[in-house]
Amino acid sequence: MKNIAVIGAGTMGNGIAHTFAQSGFNVQLIDISEASLKRGMDTISRNLDRMVAKEKITEVEKTETLGNISTFTTTEDGVKNVDLVVEAATENLDLKLKIFKQLDAICAENTILATNTSSISITQIAAATSRPEKVIGMHFMNPVPIMKLVEIIRGYSTSNDVTSTIMNLSKTLGKVPTEVNDYPGFVANRILMPMINESIETLYNGVAGVAEIDTVIKLGMAHPMGPLQLADFIGLDVCLSILNVMYDGFKNPKYAPCPLLVNMVMAGKLGVKSGEGFYDYSESRKAEKIATQFIK
Repeated sequence: MKNIAVIGAGTMGNGIAHTFAQSGFNVQLIDISEASLKRGMDTISRNLDRMVAKEKITEVEKTETLGNISTFTTTEDGVKNVDLVVEAATENLDLKLKIFKQLDAICAENTILATNTSSISITQIAAATSRPEKVIGMHFMNPVPIMKLVEIIRGYSTSNDVTSTIMNLSKTLGKVPTEVNDYPGFVANRILMPMINESIETLYNGVAGVAEIDTVIKLGMAHPMGPLQLADFIGLDVCLSILNVMYDGFKNPKYAPCPLLVNMVMAGKLGVKSGEGFYDYSESRKAEKIATQFIK
């Protein structure tokens, strides 16, 4: 396996492309927007510059990594002669079903189709194809070049051979692949999102403020960042989407998203990417300034 296509040049997509390219794979990065492709490549270049500055890689390795990536605005051109496609588009079921139906029609018969979904059923996505045994989940963590974990999710029909291939491939990227079964939220988000949601409920109910909640979890539970800061980093819209998937999948009220989260997403307060969430990022991307709404 040498040629990899990545669909989506956003945060996860460019991180996945960066990681494969740095490991010597030929990467074909696909996005319908030229502007998104440019932003994605600029992000990869900046992240490589940071690695050079920290002496983790050399300038030559940076140049080689960038040289391993080609960009495409059409899926048909971008998936030619690839062994694996990793879809990293928006966390939207209808969009993913459309993409996988198209991939099934245009990719070679032996091409493995993977999705970076953080919560949507692999079995449901695979059902949109005629090759469900070759469909698998590869849930990378953000930021992809740094985080070691990859959740490997088997759909109902995913073959043992495909699972073994993707597990071994992940190891060649320097990752730690962990196999899980196909249930809403998998493992990472089934545990993480209720914690984030409960933190938002704690704020909503007036138990404590933003900084106080994050401080308790950081210092009391040794987490590197508090749950509200983490929610801002992930994107509140993404958090809401994952909670809705789990709520719909389990029909259990413990997964119902907090009304405050719903309102913030409707108001466009999505966290770091919108400039404001629980913290104000207008002056810095660091969670140092509490959003005005939450200042007592």
